[in-house]
Amino acid sequence: MSKLIFIFLAFIPLLCTSFTPERPSDRRVLVLLDDFAVKSSHSLFFNSLKSRGFDLHFHLADDPKIALQRYGQYLYDALILFSPTVERFGGSIDAAAILDFVDSGHDLIVAADSNASDLIREIATECGVDFDEDLAAMVVDHSGYAVSATEGDHTLIASDDFIKSDVILGSKKIEAPVLFQGIGHSLNPTNRLVLKALSASPSAFSANPKSKLTSPPSLTGSSISLVSVIQARNNARILVSGSLSMFSNRFFRSGVQKAGSPTKHEKSGNEQFFTELSKWVFHERGHLKALQLQHHKVGEASEPAIYRINDDLEFSVEIFEWSGTSWEPYVADDVQVQFYMMSPYVLKTLSTNGKGRYFTSFKVPDVYGVFQFKVEYEKLGYTSLSLSKQIPVRPFRHNEYERFIPAAYPYYGAAFSMVRISLPLFHSRWIKLIYKLGHDLCTRFGKIVQPSS
Repeated sequence: MSKLIFIFLAFIPLLCTSFTPERPSDRRVLVLLDDFAVKSSHSLFFNSLKSRGFDLHFHLADDPKIALQRYGQYLYDALILFSPTVERFGGSIDAAAILDFVDSGHDLIVAADSNASDLIREIATECGVDFDEDLAAMVVDHSGYAVSATEGDHTLIASDDFIKSDVILGSKKIEAPVLFQGIGHSLNPTNRLVLKALSASPSAFSANPKSKLTSPPSLTGSSISLVSVIQARNNARILVSGSLSMFSNRFFRSGVQKAGSPTKHEKSGNEQFFTELSKWVFHERGHLKALQLQHHKVGEASEPAIYRINDDLEFSVEIFEWSGTSWEPYVADDVQVQFYMMSPYVLKTLSTNGKGRYFTSFKVPDVYGVFQFKVEYEKLGYTSLSLSKQIPVRPFRHNEYERFIPAAYPYYGAAFSMVRISLPLFHSRWIKLIYKLGHDLCTRFGKIVQPSS
């Protein structure tokens, strides 16, 4: 019993600081390094995470004691791989374990370089990113290189082709180009979840800078992605970079001047770029939650157990976005609701009050069955929302139908006019028929009564 209590007490700090739906950016991050020197050479990036409340745990990638989970529970909420040359992880971690980590809804940052191992390339490929197969290849740009006294092979690139998304990169414009030196990658065309966060210029290509080209490069122009991001269907987020140096203090502090540009920036855009990008990856921005999905008849407040066809109803839902410290109302004009049975019978765009509440009203269709209220919301950079609530719809009862349908008044009139025309003929024929029937019955039972004279 005492042993169980000891295990529970050991897990209390983990439970207090781990990811929760109410505070999605309070999380423990495992950082795997090739060398502990990276901890100091990339300290500006790590300090920016610590200043925002992240609990970083540094380990060598081949440490035999590392593990992502224990007793079936994950010990960390995010993983940073700054170990491009690792051939094999230590402990119980391998490529399959990392992919399971992402499949469980956790986030991942992968940084490679020109010495990237097959293990790192395999993880990137599984995420929808394919690095150049030439192990000696680097991204070269003879037009968009960064002007430098020591750079002669034009592998130090100044790129400013950013993804056009305020939710991913923030609303503040990145003025200075971003320095990049590493390997390029392409996106898997069958994977629509991966996006280029930073692209190469049209004049770039991927090749071995120390040898002459003997055949056309496999990766050229803007199809080369320098930094890519992925949001999985379970809302886990991944960042893949072809350069570990991009995160370094040297690149964060370095001035930059792009070839052909007269403007020299005192500081590169690397720090702002990765600070804003890491906010998105770690769900400090673009993380939505929905609650209070409600519906009721017009004029009523309680939710019914069943609707009748042609009822007028009101629908509402509340949507909020995590700002990094608190939940703020999410305001948009493209949130829709479906009233769904096999296919949507009603599709309505919701109105908003600007305080997170979305609402609309509509008439229940003239079809009975089991319907669903469905809110399916997907927007670039935001976590997807998928909500549904089931409700049956019944037809009219026998005593709820209208006695006379207004649309049928012409037919009613035609029927009564025919009755009036044929009434004399109807009267005489039916009197004779009734008399004959009565006469036959009396004859059969011997009770004929003769009329008196």
